[in-house]
Amino acid sequence: MRRMLQTANEDDENEINITPMLDVVFIMLIFFIVTASFVKESGIDVNRPDAQTAERQDRANILIAISENNEIWIDGREVDPRAVRANIERLRAENPEGSVVIQADRQSVTEKLVEVMDAARQAGVFNVSIAAQED
Repeated sequence: MRRMLQTANEDDENEINITPMLDVVFIMLIFFIVTASFVKESGIDVNRPDAQTAERQDRANILIAISENNEIWIDGREVDPRAVRANIERLRAENPEGSVVIQADRQSVTEKLVEVMDAARQAGVFNVSIAAQED
């Protein structure tokens, strides 16, 4: 009987305890998720006009795209022009410090650009930029 207890204890001692390794893996996973920068896309590819004074803006949180067919896209989906203000208000509620960047295609009409800018200002966002390609 003593021999059986001794063998059972030896088997327990020979096992590898992976609990600390799992703890380290989960901590690393959490670290990478928290520190990752998530890239937001407007939903479509836009042929932006060139500008010599274009500056890179890294803190754009609300991206709005206007296609060559004058369609307005926010967060990868087409939005009715009357709903642009509500969508901006919703996105601003998620991040009050966010700014709006409008990516207007060079073939789109200026009227749509002005409508989107007005909707952003009516939603309370006064930091509105227009995206351009560096010349």
